[in-house]
Amino acid sequence: MILLQITTGAGVAQDTVANTVSQITTATTAAPPIVDSLSLLDLVMKGGWIMLPIFILSFLAVFIFIERLVAIIKARKEDNNFMSKIKEYILDMKIDNAKTLCQATNTPVSRMIEKGIARIGKPIPEIERSMESVGKFEISKLERNLKILGIVAGIAPMLGFIGTIMGVIKIFYNISLADNISIGLISGGLYEKMITSASGLIVGVIAYVGYHYLNLLLDKVIFKMEDHAIEFIDILQKEV
Repeated sequence: MILLQITTGAGVAQDTVANTVSQITTATTAAPPIVDSLSLLDLVMKGGWIMLPIFILSFLAVFIFIERLVAIIKARKEDNNFMSKIKEYILDMKIDNAKTLCQATNTPVSRMIEKGIARIGKPIPEIERSMESVGKFEISKLERNLKILGIVAGIAPMLGFIGTIMGVIKIFYNISLADNISIGLISGGLYEKMITSASGLIVGVIAYVGYHYLNLLLDKVIFKMEDHAIEFIDILQKEV
């Protein structure tokens, strides 16, 4: 009788151990929990309505940068022998040929030189003033919309911060209505509103870099115009 009880107990114990091992094996081989993933579009949509003006500013910044970049690069193009030909025509008194060359070149520098050629025969100071006025006008045309790019660089991050602050205010309002404070309640709304700050900063950095890069290119154009204006006045003084 005792032997039968021992045998039965041993069998139950073996079954219990087998069941435990089976449960552990099943738990370890179970599929990992599914983690929700967000696409870039989903993140943008979770930013709220403030993402719309930020998106408009990003489009505006890219459009202005490309448009001004093309205009400034076009203004920098010039025949390396342009001033040499102008000097040759003026010294040979071929004024009409010099004007034709300026019109064919069609750059800010050539239009400024053409104005000076049209004033040949007038006092040197008057020629300098007329060329200076044309130069300022050409520079103002190249600077068109650059200030807008600078404004975008300042406004976009501010809009992003406004969106985040509005989101934080909403989070604390929800906390005040809830009976308890949970991490999900706080982090769920906070990460969504941080999207606006990140987006605003990205657009602001792009506009800031584009603005200063275009100004560097523009400075080179201005330097070239000033250098050619001085060279043209030197040619007229040699002629005299």
